[in-house]
Amino acid sequence: MTNTLGLRPLTARSVVLSTLLGSHPPRLAARYLVRVGDLFEIAEGTIRVALSRMVAAGDLVQVDGTYELTERLLRRQARQDESRSPRTRPWDGEGTAGAGDAEDAGGAWEIAVITAERRPAADRAALRQAMAALRLAEMREGTWLRPANLTRERPEIVDQQCTFLIGRPEQDARVLTAALWDLDAWAGKAHALRAALDDADSLAERFTVAAAVLRHLLNDPLLPESLLPDAWPGAELRGHYERFEQDFGRLLVEHVLAP
Repeated sequence: MTNTLGLRPLTARSVVLSTLLGSHPPRLAARYLVRVGDLFEIAEGTIRVALSRMVAAGDLVQVDGTYELTERLLRRQARQDESRSPRTRPWDGEGTAGAGDAEDAGGAWEIAVITAERRPAADRAALRQAMAALRLAEMREGTWLRPANLTRERPEIVDQQCTFLIGRPEQDARVLTAALWDLDAWAGKAHALRAALDDADSLAERFTVAAAVLRHLLNDPLLPESLLPDAWPGAELRGHYERFEQDFGRLLVEHVLAP
C-alpha cells in the first residue's frame, strides 16, 4: 500500500514539518514541538536533533525560542491551503471569451507560451515546477494551458519566461481535458486514500495517510465541474482531510498547547 498510495515513513522531521505546515501562523516553541513528538512516541532528543538539522538545511528559522517555516516552505503552505480551499471563478464552458474577458471566464482557456530564449537549465526547471504549481498542463514543449477557472497570482519567473493568451479550443473541451490530465488515475488514487484514512486506527497511521492525501490534493487539476467525470472525488477527499485536521487540531490544543 505504501508504494501505491505514496505513503512516506513517519520521522521526526515529517512530524515537525507537517505540524508547522498545518499551523497558522506556522511557528511553535520547541517545547510544543517536543510534545507533538510525544504523541507519536518520538523522543525529545530526536525532535531537538531534527529541529537543529532543519535549521541548518534552511527549512526552519529559530526566533526567540520558536521555530518558523522559511520563505520556501511558506510558499508550500500557501499551495497546500489553496489545494484545500481553491479560489475559483465561474466557467460555464458555453460563452465566448476574448483577451479582455478574464474575469468572466465563460469557456475560456489560459494559454502560456514560452517566449524567453537561451534559458539556463535552472530557469527551465524552476519554470516547470511553477507551471505545475499553477496547475497548467503541458500540451507540447513550450505550450501550457488549462481552463481559466482559477484565480491565483503568477510568480515572477513565469511572467519572465512566458506570454499568456486567452482562447478556446475548437474541439470538445472534454476531449482536450482527457488528453492533458489522467483524471481516472487521480480519482482512483483519491478513492484509495479516502478508504485508507477511514481505515487507519492509530494516530501515526492517520497522520501518515493524511500527509499523502494533502500531497495528492496538490495534484488535483481543479477543473470546472463540466469537464470532470461523474462522481469526481475531489470535494469528498477534501472533506475527509478537513475532519482529520479538526481532530488533530483538538489534540494539539488538549495535549500540546495546554499549560
